[in-house]
Amino acid sequence: MKLGVQIRPTDYSLDPREIGRMVEAHGFESLFFPEHTHIPLATRSLEPDDPDWLETCMHMLDPFVALATVATVTERLRLGTGVSLIVEHDPITLAKEVATLDLLSAGRFLFGVGAGWNRAEMIDHGVDPTQRWELLREHVLAMKVLWMEEQAEFHGRFVDFGPAFQWPKPSRKPHPPILIGGEGPGVLDRVLDYGDGWMPNEHRGVDARVIELRQRLTELGRDPLPVTIYSVAWDRSAVERYLAIGVERCVFTIPAFDATGIERGLRDLWILVGDLASGIE
Repeated sequence: MKLGVQIRPTDYSLDPREIGRMVEAHGFESLFFPEHTHIPLATRSLEPDDPDWLETCMHMLDPFVALATVATVTERLRLGTGVSLIVEHDPITLAKEVATLDLLSAGRFLFGVGAGWNRAEMIDHGVDPTQRWELLREHVLAMKVLWMEEQAEFHGRFVDFGPAFQWPKPSRKPHPPILIGGEGPGVLDRVLDYGDGWMPNEHRGVDARVIELRQRLTELGRDPLPVTIYSVAWDRSAVERYLAIGVERCVFTIPAFDATGIERGLRDLWILVGDLASGIE
């Protein structure tokens, strides 16, 4: 079992470089940063209803810049987005940003992607929420072309560009693994269509859906795809259960923002499940 942590970096939290050093020193395999470009005022009356979490989103650092700083002070730590709201980005620009981060981190980037829940945030980016899944698909496919082809072109409904060159290419070949976030009814179809893995939040019934994904891959004659369970409760029995059904990685949230709190959280979490860790490179 690979063990990762999510820590939400903000303008008032510990410097991401210090966070990265601490996470690596405690033996964890990966560090994930979430993304919100902004929080529209209207969101305060919408889900999620945790005001502390919403306040954190308002102050969140850009995950790509923050992870790039972490890459400069760590050696083996995987660096992930959990998740990047890629429908709010230009895919050509984002492809270069991801490739640059992966190159400079020597192939350590894990690209968790999603469409997001905040409809007001999407609308501010010119995204029709009813079209977000089709847009997500085209963005992923267009970025793959830019990463994998020397002379790339893509022609879709939302993304369209003629033959073009783009460097750098990612260090990881053929590209950083794309972990599809979400728990909705169509998410496994999306994973099978264009994902390199599934990264759901922990939720009721996730065990059965992990098994369903494996069965569907077998029926299609395809190799297994890794599953990362995100926002896992601090429950050793749950981690043991996920290990038994073949989950590759569990990611836990450290809610603290200061050095003392983060240190305590990492220490206590490692005491709880550290002996289950494997696959650390």
